Amino acid sequence: MKKIIAVTGCPTGIAHTFMAEEALKTAAKKLNVEIKIETNGASGVENEITPEDLKNIYGIIIAADKDVNAERFNGLPVIEVPVKEAIHHPADLINKVISGQLSRRQGISSASVTAEKHEQESFGRQIYKHLMSGVSNMLPFVVAGGILIAISFLWGIYSADPNSPQYSAIAATLMQVGQQAFSIMVPVFTAYIAWSISGRAGMVAGFVGGLLANATGAGFLGGIIAGFAAGYFMLLVRRLLDGLPRQYEGLKSIFIMPLIGVLVIGVLMVLLGKPVAAINNGMMDWLSSLQQANPILLGIVVGAMCSFDFGGPVNKAAYVTGTLLLGQGNFFFMAGVSAACITPPLVIALATTFFPKGFSEEERAAGMVNYILGCTHITEGAIPFAAKDPLRVIPMMMIASSISAVLSYSMHIEVPAPHGGFLILPLVSKPLMWVLCILAGSACGAVMLGTWRLWNNRKQTTAGLQTGGQNATL
Repeated sequence: MKKIIAVTGCPTGIAHTFMAEEALKTAAKKLNVEIKIETNGASGVENEITPEDLKNIYGIIIAADKDVNAERFNGLPVIEVPVKEAIHHPADLINKVISGQLSRRQGISSASVTAEKHEQESFGRQIYKHLMSGVSNMLPFVVAGGILIAISFLWGIYSADPNSPQYSAIAATLMQVGQQAFSIMVPVFTAYIAWSISGRAGMVAGFVGGLLANATGAGFLGGIIAGFAAGYFMLLVRRLLDGLPRQYEGLKSIFIMPLIGVLVIGVLMVLLGKPVAAINNGMMDWLSSLQQANPILLGIVVGAMCSFDFGGPVNKAAYVTGTLLLGQGNFFFMAGVSAACITPPLVIALATTFFPKGFSEEERAAGMVNYILGCTHITEGAIPFAAKDPLRVIPMMMIASSISAVLSYSMHIEVPAPHGGFLILPLVSKPLMWVLCILAGSACGAVMLGTWRLWNNRKQTTAGLQTGGQNATL
């Protein structure tokens, strides 16, 4: 039996990593190919590739949007693609490997690897990968801190205030811990953007830039500027210092580069802090005012963003905006974002349940899993269904999510936690109403999707019968 190796990894390490693994395993089984897949998920590396695994293989598939230590495969036949490619076209990738079409990965220095990678990838994809590196490392702080803050409200909205009759020492402790985790959201985001670009040298300058973005009020927008500025500036500094003798390597990495990076990026953020803060505050104020003045328009925009790419950069833009507004005490915006993110997998689940004849047995089984994914705010569960017919399914999802978000904003529902789906219902201001808003949008989407699939299946069956009849006549 032919043997190949694969490595999967997505920025957040939650959904795409394991969806790619499952797709490759299924395709390999159909093609009678033996495959071992290493996953680089949120909990770390699992099923790690060993030197023994690399013997007598046809090649390696690296389906990742993050660093997976690809240098260990230098000299072997390797194909490197985005993680979504393995989800959508796993059989094509496997066929390329076993047909011997792959070139051998070159063994070169880390600096050259970075340069070559930058040359091979489009500028837009580079920016996306660096941005998602920041988002994926920031999310655990956001979720943990946000939920702890939200839980503290169970004792009362002012339960962390020592001067309030609602005061509780437990609530105050939860609030303090949650706020500390939440407060380093921007510095961590900024540091890992810089780290993705230029490694540890960039991370130091990026973290300090993020702290100054917080201190000056530049916030998330300032963090993006500081992260990319630190990353690319430290790449330049490293190249300028390449001529130093080898014995000064320690001095360069521990003293010279951090000092230059922190000084330059720090001064940059001090100078840019106030102008960027004005832009940042203007955007947040506009969104907050739109929430009151035109909740329908806001719901349509948020719903469309959340279902446009199911956990991709557009979805993350809406999610991060909601998270930032949470930090400012605005709990209304996140209600619509969460509702819109929960809706797509529930659309799939309801459609496969109430329109079973429109779906295959495999799709119906996947639909049941989407009940769990939807209820826990994992939008990516809808990707396999959307990938089969994106031009029709994605607009249906966008409409469904928009309905959920519009209803949520219209009902003035508050959600104080940034993640968790229905697990955080005790923290929602109007939990039953919020669930009904989401179910209304999901039901509309399920009717659209289920009706379309039934009609399409009948159309294909009729066409097949007509073709069969004509063949019989001939």
